Amino acid sequence: MAQGSIEKKSDNTDDVTLKDVILKLMEWWRFLLSKWKTIVFVGLLGSALGVTYSFIKKPVYIAELSFALDDEKAGAGGISAAAGLASQFGIDLGGGGGGGAFTGDNLLELMKSRAMIEKTLLLPANVNNKQQTLVQFYMEFNEFYKHKPELKNISYPIGADRSKFTIQQDSVLGLFSASIAQGALSVEKVDKKLSIITVKVTSENELFSKYFTEMLVKNVSDFYIDTKTRKSSRNVAVLQHQSDSVRRELNQAITGVASTSDVNPNPNPSLQIIRVPSQRRQVDVQANTAILTELVKNLELSKISLRRETPLVQVIDRPILPLEKKKFGKLKGIVFGGFIFGFVTAVFLLSRKLLRDVMK
Repeated sequence: MAQGSIEKKSDNTDDVTLKDVILKLMEWWRFLLSKWKTIVFVGLLGSALGVTYSFIKKPVYIAELSFALDDEKAGAGGISAAAGLASQFGIDLGGGGGGGAFTGDNLLELMKSRAMIEKTLLLPANVNNKQQTLVQFYMEFNEFYKHKPELKNISYPIGADRSKFTIQQDSVLGLFSASIAQGALSVEKVDKKLSIITVKVTSENELFSKYFTEMLVKNVSDFYIDTKTRKSSRNVAVLQHQSDSVRRELNQAITGVASTSDVNPNPNPSLQIIRVPSQRRQVDVQANTAILTELVKNLELSKISLRRETPLVQVIDRPILPLEKKKFGKLKGIVFGGFIFGFVTAVFLLSRKLLRDVMK
């Protein structure tokens, strides 16, 4: 009997607690209704500020470029077998696929790296019939010198040596790079299963958005291809140099055989020593011919390997003027400004009421 009384008391306590919560919520609601004039006034003020902001806020332009990356190594079986056979004789035909650090999602991060962004900003562009670096153009339309008059002497001329930049030039360039990487630049895959990458650049200047997007993709593509094919390109250059050297030696040996025969057109058969120079030259001709044959084979295999390892960066869509224009609308300013200011006012009034209740 006692246990049942305890359970009933507990249930009653739970009911009272739920009831208290409902009553408290109703009390807060009535309190907010009593302050409706204040909330509405502040909300209207927020709407007015939102409209003002829509007039002040400059529109932004979005440049979008998509490309497909194809670095599939077709015919890997035959080339790998040839490379394996050549490696037994100490010849490296490539196939290492240098640049593995920039495959997959790492390529997306490479595009947002400080090195690639800064290199792109320092490239020249024709803006309104005037050649200037992109970073100089970026400073102009963002009114950098107006906001930072103490840095009016900083400039980035075309062809300037990057290694001789001052600390201030490095700092400003790094600041611009971080701002673009964190806000203006977006790099993503259309689908994780596909190799199509989309690059978007948003800025307050239409030409800058277009130029920066195109130049950034070209910079990264060139760097990516160079890194992927560096080992194979080096092998092709070495084999080409060796082939040219052996070919010159072979030509000299052939010329030597002919010269020796011309010196003694009718040698005395009883004098064997006269034939020695000609025979030596003939040995050189045979040896160089055999070496050149193998080098040419390896050179062609290395060129095939280089072509196979060279990734294809195929641009699908380029930014075309006029670009997509995004502006903060007046209706959006009215709604967002009114809602945010009204909500903050309601929270503030409730917080002040709760604080007063606690202090009583």
